[in-house]
Amino acid sequence: MITVVGNLKGGCGKSTVTFNLALWLIRAGKTVQLYDLDLQATLTDVVQVRQEQGYEPSLKVFPRCNKVQPQDELFKDMEILMDVGTANMTSLKKAISLANRIIVPVAPSQADIWSTQRFLYIIASEVKEQPPEVLIFINRADTHSAIRESDEAEEALKSLPGVKFLPCRLCQRTTYRRSFSEGLAVFELESSGKASQEFEELAKFLYPNI
Repeated sequence: MITVVGNLKGGCGKSTVTFNLALWLIRAGKTVQLYDLDLQATLTDVVQVRQEQGYEPSLKVFPRCNKVQPQDELFKDMEILMDVGTANMTSLKKAISLANRIIVPVAPSQADIWSTQRFLYIIASEVKEQPPEVLIFINRADTHSAIRESDEAEEALKSLPGVKFLPCRLCQRTTYRRSFSEGLAVFELESSGKASQEFEELAKFLYPNI
C-alpha cells in the first residue's frame, strides 16, 4: 500500500508521524520503504540520526519516488510511506497520483484547518479517477481539558466532505520531540508512556489488520 502523509502547513507533524509509523510497521513484521519528498528533509535528518546512533532496526529513506509503480510486483507486499511538502510541488503531485490513501495530520488551529481545506482541493484537482482515501486526525492536541481548541477543530474537520475523520488524537507531548531528536520512535523511548499508547491507537486505526 502506498500511503502519503502530508498537509500544506508546516509544523503539522507529518515527518514525526511518518517516522513512527515506519518503525511501528517494521516491528509488526512489515517491509517498509520510506520516501522524503519534502525539501526540508526532516525525515531524512532523523533517519540519519538513527543510523549514526546505530539503532536497530535501521531505516533507509529515498529522495525521489519516480520509480514507484503501484502495479510493480516489488511493491505489492510492501508498505510505502511518503512524507510530502509543498516546497516541492512536483513531487507532491506525483505522490498524490500514486497514493492509495493520504493521511493528513492537522494541528488544532483555524489556520491549520484553512490549510487542510486547500490541501484537499489540491488532492481533488490532481486525481480525476479512483481518488485515494483521505484520513484526517488531530495532531498536537491540547492536553488540558479546559482548552477547547482541539474539540472545535474536530467539529470543523468532521464537516469536511470526502474525508474520513479518525477519532484518535496525538497530543502535544515532549516525548514526541525528545524521541524524534534522538532518532527513536516514541514507543522505543517510553514504551508505556501516554505518547506510546495514543500512537498505538492511531496506528491500529490506520492498519486494523496488523
